[in-house]
Amino acid sequence: MISCTEGVSELEDGVADRTGGLPERVGVIGGGRMGAGIAQVFLAAGARVEVVEAGDEAAEAARGRVSDGLDEAARRGKLSGDVATALSRLSLVDSPADLDGATGLVVEAVPERADLKVAVLTAAESALGPDAVLATNTSSLSVTELAAALQRPAQFLGMHFFNPVPASKLVEVVVAPETAPGVVEAARGWVRALGKTDVVVKDSPGFASSRLGVLLGLEAIRMLEEGVADAEAIDAAMELGYRHPMGPLRSTDLVGLDVRLAIAEYLAGTLGERFSPPQLLRDKVAAGELGRKTGRGFHDYS
Repeated sequence: MISCTEGVSELEDGVADRTGGLPERVGVIGGGRMGAGIAQVFLAAGARVEVVEAGDEAAEAARGRVSDGLDEAARRGKLSGDVATALSRLSLVDSPADLDGATGLVVEAVPERADLKVAVLTAAESALGPDAVLATNTSSLSVTELAAALQRPAQFLGMHFFNPVPASKLVEVVVAPETAPGVVEAARGWVRALGKTDVVVKDSPGFASSRLGVLLGLEAIRMLEEGVADAEAIDAAMELGYRHPMGPLRSTDLVGLDVRLAIAEYLAGTLGERFSPPQLLRDKVAAGELGRKTGRGFHDYS
């Protein structure tokens, strides 16, 4: 791993050295579970955060998610400072074009649709200063292809946070061919300032985490489909036998069966049939059994 450079006024590509801390202003596009979690950790670390959510109802729902997350962190003794102070640094705007031009980092956290991501990223880029860094939180889409739509691809990379963001210690930093080295180092420094660990990977389908995690999850679904064991036994085998904190079926429930299906279909198209989704996964998604968010997936959460 390359260490961050401390005490340097400018990085080699002209990005101001912010690796020792965080940008003063951070934008998060999307206030769903992932976006709210990303906003929460930046607020808790002291940054001012603008969350982009269109419409009053969606904006208030996003604010509520962030507030609830900060309350939970405070109850667990994981928040330095008080909730009210952290929330005072939060604002919501309707569109990426409304982001403050002085924002230093914008993290896109909208659903896994390339067209939607391109639309919000290009709008954000137009609103920001030339030194601002754009990041996508995609778990599988090509960062290189997203970068091709931007005017400043050197200022763009992947920052793949994991669900739930406040509790997860990992952020996958995904580097596209045109990403400037200084931007990579800045992103790594910001991850560390959040108290998390960075893993740097080259842009490729599924990166490292999704590629391995999805493959394990799909095989677990096939085992369930074939009657090898029930869901509890399959998960217990990995939790107790291999010390995984969560079994592959519970992990799929947490991510969302619909999300995992979409990623598997993308990886099957790019990497081959070994990522082909089992019929059981397709059937559960069609039945609306999407995991924790619907109360039922491979386990019952009702």
